[in-house]
Amino acid sequence: MATLPLLRLSLLPHPLKPPHHPILRPTFPHRPPFKTPSPPPTPLLISSAYNPTPATDRLISAASFFFPLFNGLQYGRFLFSQFPTLAIPFKPMLPLFSLYHSIPYASFVSFFALYLAVVRNPSFSRYVRFNALQALVLDVLLVVPMLVQRILSPGRTGLGLKLTIWGYNGLFVFLVACFAYGLGCSVLGKTAYLPFVAEAAGRQLD
Repeated sequence: MATLPLLRLSLLPHPLKPPHHPILRPTFPHRPPFKTPSPPPTPLLISSAYNPTPATDRLISAASFFFPLFNGLQYGRFLFSQFPTLAIPFKPMLPLFSLYHSIPYASFVSFFALYLAVVRNPSFSRYVRFNALQALVLDVLLVVPMLVQRILSPGRTGLGLKLTIWGYNGLFVFLVACFAYGLGCSVLGKTAYLPFVAEAAGRQLD
């Protein structure tokens, strides 16, 4: 019976040793890994001002600038005789140029046809009418030096001939620059503003 108290003492916890209790760790519910929310997609903004020029308008505008070129190609004869290589880009136009000048009153008829059928036709857009009117105004400006030459008669020798050559060369360079600029803008669907011409054409349409 004496062993019973000893057995009870052995079951008691040691006074210097803390009782062993299992450590209970808190449990949390499973969460998916945190991801940075992606920003919402930016909506595609389509500008209402985007209005491409139709191909028909581009074609008519580009063709209009050939009219002053055909009438003013004669101003390049001194440059062509002095620098024959400058005539190479214009050789493909020579058959049309010859056909154009072989028709009686071709310049007169073409002028009024372009003015009445295109410039004064409200069915065409302002883009086409403005470019066609610029071509007509440029053609009128090219006629003025020819009239001045016939009135003053500077002569075919000496200083008069030199002034004629300088005037022809300057007019031809100006004409080709306007033609290239107007043709390039028409192909790209942009509005060309020719110097000394655009303002006069704008007043006629407004």
